[in-house]
Amino acid sequence: MIIPKPVTFEEAIALTQSLMSQMETGELQGESAEATSPLGVGEAIAQLVKSENGARGFFVTYLTSEGTLADHASKEVIQALQASPDIVAELLVKNLAMSSAMAVTHRRENNEQMAQGSDRVRMRTTRLIEQVELPKVRELALALRESAVTGAGTYKTFLQTWGYDAEQRKIIYQALDRVLPEFPETPNPEIPENPNNEATDLTSD
Repeated sequence: MIIPKPVTFEEAIALTQSLMSQMETGELQGESAEATSPLGVGEAIAQLVKSENGARGFFVTYLTSEGTLADHASKEVIQALQASPDIVAELLVKNLAMSSAMAVTHRRENNEQMAQGSDRVRMRTTRLIEQVELPKVRELALALRESAVTGAGTYKTFLQTWGYDAEQRKIIYQALDRVLPEFPETPNPEIPENPNNEATDLTSD
């Protein structure tokens, strides 16, 4: 499999879909016998996640896939993700937050099927975080955890952009606690509806 440089988000989605299909059969079509080995799979993923577009396309496809391939990431997948720690860490932490908050939204709308899909993304992301063991993940998870509680800090804009309310920020906080071993029994804080009295209405100019 050839990964174009640069790769667009849409191309990365299509490439990941093809890659996952071929991973399930143990082959990478159009490549030599040597490249169809697990090393070839890892190299293809490593090339994808070198760029933000490639990594975003990979994760949105891999984490939401209907099959079971993403439930138990292979050693080759983990090693490929470890090769781009900054990009991968940022997206893993944000995916954990977004899938956790989205499950709340779906349950408010009585859409349990969609909520379970978000739960699956959250669980897959959690497992990847545990497996990649990237120090950068811990650093960013701590920063997002702080922002979820205080409404300030590094991820203030991220949380406001998505309009997360107090309940959603609490769920994000709890999800992050589960991947931060130093906070195994942290009590839930009181999270104000609008931290720092800042509006979160995204419909205004």
